[in-house]
Amino acid sequence: MELRNTYEDACRAAAYDELGLGGTYLLAFRDLPALLREHVVGHEAVDFGCGTGRTARLLQTLGFRVIGLDVSAEMVVRARERDPKGDYRLIEDGDFSSVAPSSVDLVLSAFPFDNIAGRDRKIRLLRGLRTLLRPGGKLVNVVSTPELYTNEWVTLSTRGLEENRRARCGDVVRIVITDNSDRRPVEDVLWPDEDYRAVYREAGLEVERMEKPLATGDEGVDWVSETTVAPWAIYVLRVAEVGGGE
Repeated sequence: MELRNTYEDACRAAAYDELGLGGTYLLAFRDLPALLREHVVGHEAVDFGCGTGRTARLLQTLGFRVIGLDVSAEMVVRARERDPKGDYRLIEDGDFSSVAPSSVDLVLSAFPFDNIAGRDRKIRLLRGLRTLLRPGGKLVNVVSTPELYTNEWVTLSTRGLEENRRARCGDVVRIVITDNSDRRPVEDVLWPDEDYRAVYREAGLEVERMEKPLATGDEGVDWVSETTVAPWAIYVLRVAEVGGGE
């Protein structure tokens, strides 16, 4: 199955704009403020794959000056409507020339790598993002775990998508977001932890920390799988030292 850009679609962009930071998505963002305080020094940030701006706006509340980058015109239009004072830029795939090299302390990428097919393309984009970092800067990559596509969740469903269970690294997997108005399955690409670590090494990055947040049960949410199975993985990455490793 060929992977498409799920979000280059007006209806999909409008539905994505409805999403907040709650439900299953809470676990992708709940621990970010503490992780950024611990690992990031400075306040200049790029939000790669900013979509309609929800993560850029989150970074703003944490004191970051944010440049949002996205390849989807529909998404960038909605981000600008939501946040007229924000800096949201439409880019061509892999073109980071609108951001000066070595100019930011943080690159946050929350979910776009779920929709980026191919090992070489992942490496190329990670290398490009790496060049934006100042010395000591960090790239934080939030991605879906393979388990996301084989379980049921508060705000996501894989019911009836049995082909997900046979998927291997690089295969297209599908999932339905249940708390917005577009119930068409979203198409992602499966990429397990060991394969992410391999492309990070190839891109000149090393894992400083990796978290797979679980719900505690104290959030006031009627969780489904979230207390025992992690839907998301958060990687804090630094530029690899010459001759170094993880």
